[in-house]
Amino acid sequence: MFSGALTALSTPFKNGAVDEANYRDFIEWQIENGIDGLVPCGTTGEAATLSHAEQGEVIRICVEQAKGRVPVIAGAGSNSTKEAIELTKMAKNAGADAALLITPYYNKPTPAGLVAHFKAVAAEVSMPFVIYNVPGRTGLNLLPPTLKQIKDAVPEVVGIKEATGNLKQCAEVIEECGKDFDMLSGDDFTVLPLLSVGGRGVISVTSNIMPAEMSGMCKAFAERDMGTALDLSLKMAPVNRAMFIETNPMPVKTSLYKMGIFKELEFRLPMLPVTPETDVKLDAVLRTAGLI
Repeated sequence: MFSGALTALSTPFKNGAVDEANYRDFIEWQIENGIDGLVPCGTTGEAATLSHAEQGEVIRICVEQAKGRVPVIAGAGSNSTKEAIELTKMAKNAGADAALLITPYYNKPTPAGLVAHFKAVAAEVSMPFVIYNVPGRTGLNLLPPTLKQIKDAVPEVVGIKEATGNLKQCAEVIEECGKDFDMLSGDDFTVLPLLSVGGRGVISVTSNIMPAEMSGMCKAFAERDMGTALDLSLKMAPVNRAMFIETNPMPVKTSLYKMGIFKELEFRLPMLPVTPETDVKLDAVLRTAGLI
């Protein structure tokens, strides 16, 4: 269902609130630059510090602005199954094409608990689900055999955002779940090699600031233009590194501000502006890439 480059959208704030006008302009800029899909309310969108009402509003704005031109996969996961159900209902009511559901973090459920979690969400809300596996943030790695169990038990599960950076594990997911399963990279460093083992695309941080390049790389690969795909991958490599020089989304949001795409540079605690040293490094990378 989902392929190419989808942006894990950063969320602009102004005076402590979501800046709707800037967010709409940002979404329009993304679409104009060829992005293949939009993902509001993920880690990059600072969903952890959005209220449920704000999260619903951000998803609604994104769906409304996209106008069906590209799919919207709305972040709706939680470590509480009851809360995940509520957020997924909200995503469906807002008109999202799918829900991005993180594996329950901190709780560290057993494989049986993971299956039960996604079954419970699907029992209450039937829409396409993309599971988000990010052990670096959750403390739990969703292994391919367990994912296969979830997929078999929950037909709503159509894909996964894989942020392990482990190509062996990603290849095993395709082996277990089949070539029609939407394997989406959650790791900007390994998008091109992941495509080569059966991946469909990426939910990307870097595409916040380089949507044309990230979507162009995915399109070039799909068209078997490996030279162009490699050139774009190499062009983005230093930017990928810079986006994680401090905790995401601090560098990418700072970059959006430096590029003039975000009108204000606001974070919600515990996120802070990058250090002066990082700021200098970001400037150098963005200038070299021709982004500022």
